[in-house]
Amino acid sequence: MTPSALCRLPAAILLALLVASPALAERADRDQPVHLEANRVTVDDVKRVHVFEGNVVLSQGTLTIRTDKLVVTQDAEGFQKGVATGGQGGLARFRQKRAGKEEFIEGEAERIEHDARSERTEFFNRAFVRSGVDEVRGHYISYDGKTGRYLVTATPGVGPGGREGRVTAVIQPKGAKTEPPAPGR
Repeated sequence: MTPSALCRLPAAILLALLVASPALAERADRDQPVHLEANRVTVDDVKRVHVFEGNVVLSQGTLTIRTDKLVVTQDAEGFQKGVATGGQGGLARFRQKRAGKEEFIEGEAERIEHDARSERTEFFNRAFVRSGVDEVRGHYISYDGKTGRYLVTATPGVGPGGREGRVTAVIQPKGAKTEPPAPGR
């Protein structure tokens, strides 16, 4: 990897994979170094594509992303897109501390895509997001970082037990003294 690629890499990865809203994410994380581990890294400076494969772990401050494959691309204007995928039926996972709170935002899906230009993050297949003690689960979750709006859809068709797919959410009352579940549910 060239020195110029190494300099651009942390910013590209961070921008591509900050799946939490900038207003919700721990701001101090942006000033921390990015630590990345993978079994294999491929860089194409001409096409502006970075591919990390095999037990990928990215950490920066309180942000941690675990996935089997991470692909980061950059367009001509410098905006990045990131796609994290779990391999062989696995899930891509992230976790990050919320700004000014002792709570974490965490999520998982078979595929997580983030577009820095639109500030939209999408979770595909077996999607789950928890913010503090509130959580939502569905087939697909889309989060718009500009508006703070979520869209969650159920699995299409008939699910286990002959029932139609459903979205599930647990929303705690404001001010409730509820302990969040331990990581890993």
